Amino acid sequence: MEFDYEKLVSATDGFSPSRLIGKGSHGCVYEGLLHEEHNKRHRVVAIKTPSLLSSRSQPSSLITKTEQMKKLEDEISVMSSLPYNPHVLTFLGHAEKRLMVVEFMPNGSLHQLLHVSSATPSPPTWLKRIEIALKIARAVHFLHEQDILHRDIKSDNILFDSNWEPKLADFGLAVDLADKKVPTPAGTFGYIDPCYTSPENLSAKTDVYSYGVVLLEIVSCRKAIDVSRSPASIVDWAVPLIEEGEIGEICGGGGGGRGSGVFMEANLRLLRMAARCVSSDVESRPSSGEIAAEMVACLTEPVRSLPLWVSFFRGVVKLKRRKKRLRERMTWPGQTCRVR
Repeated sequence: MEFDYEKLVSATDGFSPSRLIGKGSHGCVYEGLLHEEHNKRHRVVAIKTPSLLSSRSQPSSLITKTEQMKKLEDEISVMSSLPYNPHVLTFLGHAEKRLMVVEFMPNGSLHQLLHVSSATPSPPTWLKRIEIALKIARAVHFLHEQDILHRDIKSDNILFDSNWEPKLADFGLAVDLADKKVPTPAGTFGYIDPCYTSPENLSAKTDVYSYGVVLLEIVSCRKAIDVSRSPASIVDWAVPLIEEGEIGEICGGGGGGRGSGVFMEANLRLLRMAARCVSSDVESRPSSGEIAAEMVACLTEPVRSLPLWVSFFRGVVKLKRRKKRLRERMTWPGQTCRVR
């Protein structure tokens, strides 16, 4: 869908700083209020512009301006080519002067959810975190099926909608393999694959590495890079612990299933998969499809793999409750009935 440029300007109060909700190297994102004439209602959207379009202070070179315009143009091209997916940020349209309109995500990012203590005094439960990891794994798998590589998977680029559903966002570095263009390596420090040292090394396994870092972040609630700790890299810290089976230290971020052998076993499976994702042996890394399948198994296995004594105990409790309900149905005033 093509939007009228002036309406987008009006929707953001002329790209007012008070409407700014995000800023990166390739653009700025504003909250916009669009009037929908067909139903006489207003809709909140996010509008992305090249940084220079909204900048009124610092002059920049023509090369930088051209690069930013090209980046946003490429992002529009990639996002507009994608069919709808519930785990990927929805593209709504664009306008002249390289403006992109996407759905508004009011509940912030995964990074904020895991690490900003003032907003989140405690991290999400283990089950919620693994559900988030599964949905993002499905998003990555969906992109790879479309021959799209994201190249910037990180917790800051996983956003939550009004229902707290996570979606993969920010396609500013995404590459469409169908174009057969070989871009210069790019990404975010701490998440970028160290094996991605030249354009020829780019593959789906590049995204898998970044996803593995996010998975470690989700399980441990530790930042990808934390200079206040040693080692600073989550990969350098977690992988040796996983190899030694010392997962208790990694799963200590609250709500991580501590104290439950069943959930610790699921965590061990998750962490072993995360270690495979960030392996220096690129070929040994799992595909995004394998990751999604393993995530499903980790979510369902704790239910199936309960110890026999737990299942027996639950059966006894259910039987007692059933007998109690039956007694209540069969008992008349002044009469008792015993069910054996």
